[in-house]
Amino acid sequence: MTRPSVLIVDDEKGVQTSIRGILEDAGFDAEAVSTGEDALEILLAKDFPVVLLDVWLPGLDGLQALAKIRQVAPDSVVIMISGHGSIDTAVRATKLGAFDFLEKPLLLDKTVLVVKNALNQYRLQEENRTLRKQLEQKYMMIGESVPMQALRQQIAFAAPTNGRVLICGENGTGKELVAHLLHLQSQRRDGPFVEMNCAAIPEELIESELFGHVKGSFTGASEDKEGKFVQADCGTLFLDEVGDMSPKTQAKVLRVLEEQRFTPVGGSNSIKVDVRVIASTNKNLEREIEAGNFREDLYYRLNVLPFQLPPLRERKEDIPLLTSYFLDDFARRYGRKSPVITRKAMDILETYPWPGNVRELRNIMERIVIMTPQPKIDIYDLPEPVLQRTLLNQEQEEDLSLQGARDRFERDFILQKLIECKGSVSRAAQAIRIERSNLYRKIRQLGIPYSGRENGCSES
Repeated sequence: MTRPSVLIVDDEKGVQTSIRGILEDAGFDAEAVSTGEDALEILLAKDFPVVLLDVWLPGLDGLQALAKIRQVAPDSVVIMISGHGSIDTAVRATKLGAFDFLEKPLLLDKTVLVVKNALNQYRLQEENRTLRKQLEQKYMMIGESVPMQALRQQIAFAAPTNGRVLICGENGTGKELVAHLLHLQSQRRDGPFVEMNCAAIPEELIESELFGHVKGSFTGASEDKEGKFVQADCGTLFLDEVGDMSPKTQAKVLRVLEEQRFTPVGGSNSIKVDVRVIASTNKNLEREIEAGNFREDLYYRLNVLPFQLPPLRERKEDIPLLTSYFLDDFARRYGRKSPVITRKAMDILETYPWPGNVRELRNIMERIVIMTPQPKIDIYDLPEPVLQRTLLNQEQEEDLSLQGARDRFERDFILQKLIECKGSVSRAAQAIRIERSNLYRKIRQLGIPYSGRENGCSES
């Protein structure tokens, strides 16, 4: 196991030797330098979880060195040491980012304890960085189309503010993803992100979920409960499908947005919170207002920063990137090798209208990784509904002749059999009771997509 490293910055050789001996006996690796300039140089070349930094140094003094260390090695935890400590110096050091302050002569037990606490702080920060990186990967936005580039820029502008956001878009377009990105790129990123699906909670319980309740306020309220607004204090509250909220709840949410204060159900004392609200909906709220289903004043309170997410059919150039990302992701999760999509199959995916948007594409790629063992995914490896909607319903020039009608019927009939047999020409020929060579000829004549291999169904 690697011993944690500590850098000692002190111009007294005796102090260097003493501290190094104490720390090495306690299980640390220790290196020492005599000036702030030397400390900055070595920190640029090597990582030190903990730095012991003397206040009084020749040239660059300790506080000046501390300020520069925060720039070149922001992850290192710095402990200041001094033989002439003062409250003012300690306060200044703390404001500059020092973890603790030790006075000379250093006590053995206290020095080791403070260094161990600093190392724990470093490890906690490292864990937080790892978790943040994992979150960033989890909520990665895939796509280089013009709408997606514009959306990224919009998020970059809106995220650092406290402005309320209303995200509109069809189901599956990524409204929740955008809400997470707005939180992760905001000044509230270290605070909680609390989500509530307004369409999934019964009307009689939604107020309790939002505002909490006190014990005995209604049947079943056996104890006090915190609501989502309290849970999201100093963070972000994401109200998903806000268009499904009842008029009574809309009125109470409006009041909270105005005052940042509310009273739990059955309570008498109001609670003050600091919450940024992000809302989403798949409904046209302006039409809902006209129909009397949504409050106009709440709409304008929520719609400070409007986001309109494009459906996948309007950014089809992103489909290859999304497909590759999902295939790689699910292959890694399930311990498989990521399959390759042929150009013909990709043409089908780009033609399909994707009524379920990115969520539907993601689900289909997961199904392919799980259910399709071969390394190459071709036309007839795609799900039957996708093929039916693209191949069978492709627009053709109208031909009112008998021959045109016969050809169209034949094409659709053969296509359906090929879809049912996963592209196996042999099996399809048996199903429609013609010779395989005749079916190959029909496929060429009618311009039916052919994968070029016998896959899916075994020949009998």
